[in-house]
Amino acid sequence: MATIKDIAKKAGYSTSTVSRVLNNDQSLSVSDETRERIYEVAEELNYRKKTLRLLVKNIAFLYWLTDIEELEDVYFKTMRIELEKMARLFNVEMITYKISDGIHQIPDSIEGFIAVGTFSDKELAYLRSITSNGVFLDTSPDPNHFDSVRPDLPQITRKTVDFLMEKGHTEIGFIGGTYHNPNTDMDEMDLRERVFRRYMEKKGLLKDQYVFHGRGFSVDTGYSLMKKAIKQLGDQLPTAFFIAADPIAVGCLQALNEHGIAIPNRVNIVSINNISVAKYVAPPLTTFHIDMREICKNAIQLLLEQVVEKRKLVKTLYIGCELVVRKSTN
Repeated sequence: MATIKDIAKKAGYSTSTVSRVLNNDQSLSVSDETRERIYEVAEELNYRKKTLRLLVKNIAFLYWLTDIEELEDVYFKTMRIELEKMARLFNVEMITYKISDGIHQIPDSIEGFIAVGTFSDKELAYLRSITSNGVFLDTSPDPNHFDSVRPDLPQITRKTVDFLMEKGHTEIGFIGGTYHNPNTDMDEMDLRERVFRRYMEKKGLLKDQYVFHGRGFSVDTGYSLMKKAIKQLGDQLPTAFFIAADPIAVGCLQALNEHGIAIPNRVNIVSINNISVAKYVAPPLTTFHIDMREICKNAIQLLLEQVVEKRKLVKTLYIGCELVVRKSTN
């Protein structure tokens, strides 16, 4: 079995640094690249923390997204990969169940679950009937019964408006996707748009003609919505846009560039996620970095508290995000 010394040797860091990273020492200041390298080597060497010798089996991973949804939004693919890494690191054996096979494929013998995606009331009721141990990622569909870990999107939205106002912008638009309600099969207003509307109205700056939304969070969604904004608003295009997610923002940048609209001199763009391509688009994207490792680590830890430590109190955890300023704002 691999030791911390083995990991330190292969990763090229001191045993002290490796130990503190693997034990999630919050007082340690190291770069994301260092943490990533240490986690990668630990995974390659099949390292298991001594404090977690017990193998936790029979955990269901409910990946309630279609292949197209994952393809269009790399956010969820990143989440799935990071969660699988953390499960191995914490010695949790997960069995993946997908939406295509239906909720009743999940046996009533599971010890608990971690879930990603959108669930109907009937599906949630079934989950409550088979286990009291569960953690949702990115949403809180049943906060009275199950834990959840999610980025603090309302805080991000308000911080974006404040950031743009500090730079002198008062004409601020929004472009985003919609939330699909599985109970009604209808598209509804996404949380980011709801908070944006409320906060802008509070500031006395909300203009409905500056708000655009469509189904999905893909590059195509952003491209078509920004084209629509340019066509409808012309010279009255706002001086800044808050974009609900990076893939949408990439499409928005394409549309603006095609029409020769200068970014950021004419239009500033701020987005969410900080996906890998964000630093390479033209111009590089100002966006909020969502720490997917932190989200997934906390999800595993919350589940272990329920399964191993028998915690009954329900928790909802919001993770803050850091704004990464690049050249799509000035």
